[in-house]
Amino acid sequence: VAKGFIAAGIQPGDKIGLMCKTRFEWTLLDFAAWFAGAILVPIYETSSSSQIEWILDDSESVALMVESSSHRDRFDSVRSALPKVHTVWTIDEGAIDHLIEIGAKINQAQVDKRRVLARGDDMATLIYTSGSTGRPKGCVLTHSNFVDLARNARAAIPEVVNESSSTLLFIPLAHIFARYISVLAIEGGVRVGHQPDTTLLLPSLQSFKPTFLLAVPRVFEKVYNSAEQKAEASGRGNVFRAAAKTAVEYSMARESGHVGLALTLRFRLFDRLVFGRLREAMGGNVRWAVSGSAPLGKRLGHFFNALGITVLEGYGLTETTAPATINRPSRVKIGTVGPALPGVSVRIADDGEIEVRGIDVFKEYWKNPKATKETFHDGWFKTGDIGSLDDDGYLSITGRKKEIIVTSGGKNVSPAFLEDPIRADPVVGQVVVVGDRQPFISALVTLDSEMLPMWLANNKLDPKMTLAEASRNTAVRAHVQKAIDRANARVSQAESIRKFEILPIEFSEASGHLTPKLSIKRHVIEKDFEKEISEIYAGKNPTDSIETAMP
Repeated sequence: VAKGFIAAGIQPGDKIGLMCKTRFEWTLLDFAAWFAGAILVPIYETSSSSQIEWILDDSESVALMVESSSHRDRFDSVRSALPKVHTVWTIDEGAIDHLIEIGAKINQAQVDKRRVLARGDDMATLIYTSGSTGRPKGCVLTHSNFVDLARNARAAIPEVVNESSSTLLFIPLAHIFARYISVLAIEGGVRVGHQPDTTLLLPSLQSFKPTFLLAVPRVFEKVYNSAEQKAEASGRGNVFRAAAKTAVEYSMARESGHVGLALTLRFRLFDRLVFGRLREAMGGNVRWAVSGSAPLGKRLGHFFNALGITVLEGYGLTETTAPATINRPSRVKIGTVGPALPGVSVRIADDGEIEVRGIDVFKEYWKNPKATKETFHDGWFKTGDIGSLDDDGYLSITGRKKEIIVTSGGKNVSPAFLEDPIRADPVVGQVVVVGDRQPFISALVTLDSEMLPMWLANNKLDPKMTLAEASRNTAVRAHVQKAIDRANARVSQAESIRKFEILPIEFSEASGHLTPKLSIKRHVIEKDFEKEISEIYAGKNPTDSIETAMP
């Protein structure tokens, strides 16, 4: 394939856009581009024509590889504005075979020469940050970023990454998390499978039988919530909840080093009745799970830990080539994102912002020296996240610096601290806490259209209820209120959510309210639902919080 790129006129240093879902060909093309001395520029398969135009134009890409004709159609609608893009290939129309065919005439010596042209400090990829504000910035990651970090991560977590390991990728390879893992897998000799269709994930897990998984917290929440609702539907809901409670207690007791006999016996019973089935559903061999992009929450961490699946929470950004920190298998602190990887340093600034320095930190923002300068302080990358370090160097994330809400009473509130536990509820799709310069905190809530019908049926309500109908339903609203009450129990009354509005829609990437990694675009949501927010604070909101005892 690298020979095909050379035959097609790709020169060393040229950039090639790649728009494709997670599949084997994505990784094949990634390494083939490197062998040809080229640089891949990932584009999410869900990207709009204007986003495609911006990334290809700003990156100065000369070619584009798309997966399907629908992707090509999106490109064709803006092609006239991209004169530098001289070649477009389509994977589903035989692009790989075509490259192999035209590359047959290229001498292997040309590939051998090209693959060693790049130096460690040279650009390996240009990734456009999905961002929840403004136009995406091109993030320049170097070959050293990938190589050094992969070597050090393999040394830091050898129990997870070794030649006996295997993983099934299902999160987007356009995101740095999966992309980095594909490089780490080569470094560690890990067998990798690909399954982009999440509706086929369970059968794929059962056939591929991976030893570790990587996912965002929403996936772990879905696994738990789906299991709970299926148990409820079969009349075993109380058994599942008792088992889950026991699992969390068992994991916490084991962490403290004091597991009583009664708890051990109860856990063994539920292990046979419930947990064994869950392990088998995930393939039976999963021992580790790597979680990133958002906090997982202690309850789920302890639940999966008791199942025998240790969730290693980590922390990082595109600008840190994915992981800056990760929990170690030898010492997991549930609720933290672990200590820094070898070669990486983490510190907390005076205002609580997390700063990172080391082998993982990106080189620069592409053609944007002003943004590059603004994001560094004395050689340290300013992440924009707020956190703390414990005495062992384990990092905990509190929230985003730019997202801190300041009420009219002067109270600082981190919305993520309230949003994450509410979002874990099976009925809730997304939640956005608002209240900047307002007298109290409130929230916009959407419902999960996948989980809602099962929950409605389990609660003897019409499973065909529309989102609009459900948003006004008393039982649904009462359930959401309980989820909010649980979150409120974590904060002071001044920080608690006093009112909420259930919106009759879902937030999605297509609607413009979520980034490709499913982070909420807070500023867009606040603008689009300005009327609903105003009504909350005007006292006209029809879904004021139901009167329940405030914790």
